[in-house]
Amino acid sequence: MFVRVKKSGSKEAPHEYLQIVESYRDGKAVRQRVISTLGRLDQLKAAGQIDGLVKSLARFSESLRVISAAKNPTVNACKAKTWGPVLVFDRLWQMQGLPQIIHRLADGRRFQFDIERAVFAMALQRLYRPGSDLQGSRWFQSVEGSGFQALQLQHLYRANGFLSEVRYELEHALFLKDRDLFTQTLDLVFLDTTSTYVYRPEETPYRRRGDSRDHRPDLVQLVLCVAVNPRGWPVAWEVFPGNTADIKAFGSIVEKLRERFRIGRVIIVADRGMISAKTRKELTDHQSTPFDYILGCRMRRQKEIREDVLTRGGRFQHVDKKLQVKEVMVDDRRYIICRNPEEAVRDEAARKAILEKLEQTLSQKGTKAVIGNKGYARFLKISKKSVQIDPVAVKRDRRFDGKFVLTTSTKMPADEVAKTYKSLWRVERTFREEKSTLEIRPIFHHRDDTSIGHIVAGFLALRLEVDLQRRLEEKQLQVPWPDLMHDLKQLHAVRLDLDGKQYLIRTDFEGNAYRAFKAAGVRPPSRVTSL
Repeated sequence: MFVRVKKSGSKEAPHEYLQIVESYRDGKAVRQRVISTLGRLDQLKAAGQIDGLVKSLARFSESLRVISAAKNPTVNACKAKTWGPVLVFDRLWQMQGLPQIIHRLADGRRFQFDIERAVFAMALQRLYRPGSDLQGSRWFQSVEGSGFQALQLQHLYRANGFLSEVRYELEHALFLKDRDLFTQTLDLVFLDTTSTYVYRPEETPYRRRGDSRDHRPDLVQLVLCVAVNPRGWPVAWEVFPGNTADIKAFGSIVEKLRERFRIGRVIIVADRGMISAKTRKELTDHQSTPFDYILGCRMRRQKEIREDVLTRGGRFQHVDKKLQVKEVMVDDRRYIICRNPEEAVRDEAARKAILEKLEQTLSQKGTKAVIGNKGYARFLKISKKSVQIDPVAVKRDRRFDGKFVLTTSTKMPADEVAKTYKSLWRVERTFREEKSTLEIRPIFHHRDDTSIGHIVAGFLALRLEVDLQRRLEEKQLQVPWPDLMHDLKQLHAVRLDLDGKQYLIRTDFEGNAYRAFKAAGVRPPSRVTSL
């Protein structure tokens, strides 16, 4: 049933009538019949009868009545609470089977609170509002989530201890749950490590002072190692004492993977200059667990790359429109030159703009304005008498356009090496987001077990993040992660008490929030939900 405007009269004196019409099926045809003609539209508007009719009908619509009441300042409505992230990530949490796994692992433990809700809340906090458990216990009160309001700080502490105790069982249960994603046997595993410091001065068996990637040698730290498959899906994790060397951490986690998960080969994939030549030798010469590696090279800083690898002739192999590869051997060292034609065009345009600006600055402001500028330095030829643009340096710079260079100990085809390295962004993201989106710090716990449990909650958050990213990619939805999280946070729920009943009123979707719901397979809640 709907309202329709019916036009009648003549061209000289046209009239519009407001009708209530319903559709009905007559065999295979859909027809319409007029239920009532309310009168001429211009006369109804002039008499103000349309507004009165709408208000009168609204009394019979619960949703409209609740929304209208919410606008009344005298009605008892609670403040808006964040709802979007809970709805999306709780759906993924359920689909990964985490509630069943956690309840099974907690069976027989006499928790006086919902342990599964506490663990989910901590994982969500890592994604949405990184902070300490104390901050989390306060933040939960601002979130519209099932079971969140009953959580207290002591529940989070006990949940951290629980996660530390069951972390190996949890890891294995998740692997068995996920094995359809990457089969029963793992053929390829990427490993990487990072460290996170703890705001405690005293050392413990796990909290040790070591090589701090965060440049905080004054604080004790923990070393984290994570294994992911080529799609970036977390397979296993481990926490080591803060003074554990990378090679020892790699060996330990590989032994565990080989024993428990029957992994095939292990390839260390790392970004430019992350692993030294000495470490590479240790990897390939390791007695019990030799590793292969695919490493990015510093093209501009490594003389062999600049003067030998990039100057070699030969045709590029076309992999796709954004990737071309060429293999180069220098003695027994294998290099793969990767080129993105589109990126090469952008690099050429960027250099042209820099050179034009450089010429303009030299002519208008003189040499003092360009000396010391790092953006200009690589194109300048500086002598005692003059500063000028060096054409040889410009020509040399063109060698780098759209390229990156890899070195590898594997025998994989060049195109497979390049594709494997391009998936490194997922592995790097794992650790970068442990210090941003998946902020593990700050850690204030006094005990090792609760510190480790705090970290395990971060890895569960990582699973949720990777899961949503994968689903977005499958639906070809390109959304920057910070923007997506910001838009999800804008979806709120407002509780309203009306005539002895409680309602939740949903605010509007903003930006990319609806895309996240679509990717996660979450049906958006109605504008008004009766509790």
